[in-house]
Amino acid sequence: MPPERLSVVLVRPHLPANLGSVARVCRNFGVPDLRLVEPAAPADDESRRLASGADDVLDGLRRYPSLPDALADCDAVVATSSLRGREERRFLVLSELPAFLEGLGASARAAFVFGPERSGLTEDERSRASASLRLPTGPDFPTLNLSHAVAVVLAVVRLSAEDARVPAEPWATASEIEATIAHWDRALEAIGFYDTGHRERSLRDWRKIVASRPLTEREVAMLRGVANRVLVSLRRLATDPAP
Repeated sequence: MPPERLSVVLVRPHLPANLGSVARVCRNFGVPDLRLVEPAAPADDESRRLASGADDVLDGLRRYPSLPDALADCDAVVATSSLRGREERRFLVLSELPAFLEGLGASARAAFVFGPERSGLTEDERSRASASLRLPTGPDFPTLNLSHAVAVVLAVVRLSAEDARVPAEPWATASEIEATIAHWDRALEAIGFYDTGHRERSLRDWRKIVASRPLTEREVAMLRGVANRVLVSLRRLATDPAP
């Protein structure tokens, strides 16, 4: 999901400093839309100091009288919490967030909602979300600084977006894997690897090593290149006159 389709919503933040810190995090991850639900702290000199170059986000933040107003144009709402409540419609762990956003499509607008520093979101506020996201903090000290929580969530979103933009190398087909194993079978026989008389078992073990995980076409080409170099070198040794 493009970062311009994301919104960060802070519900009743108490500290002006957090406005600046969150604005900077939003700027770090390319999210321009920062929203506040009243009553919210005013932006002051400390906010601007901590924004540290993200004045455009701080100047552009919008204030809303209620959470429903702040979410009115959003297609999906993810409420964040360090605790798991009883009323969430869908519960996500952080690793499930990329797939959840991908399912929405690139044209959707999604909002991440963060509660007040002292109390977090209420059950009523969390019940308005499409999903509730639990951050994997330690149970003995579960609450994060507000800007840190925003950074964790946006970092995961950004990482998944970058992974999606990088095309994966094509996987090798099963027939290409088998051809690679056959190529290495010839190379291993040529160097006398099967002199112990356990060719079938050794080849089966080799197949497990090669075929135990998906291989890309490039990886298969490298493996076959090594096997071919072994065969070529042996043929050269056999034909070159002894010194």
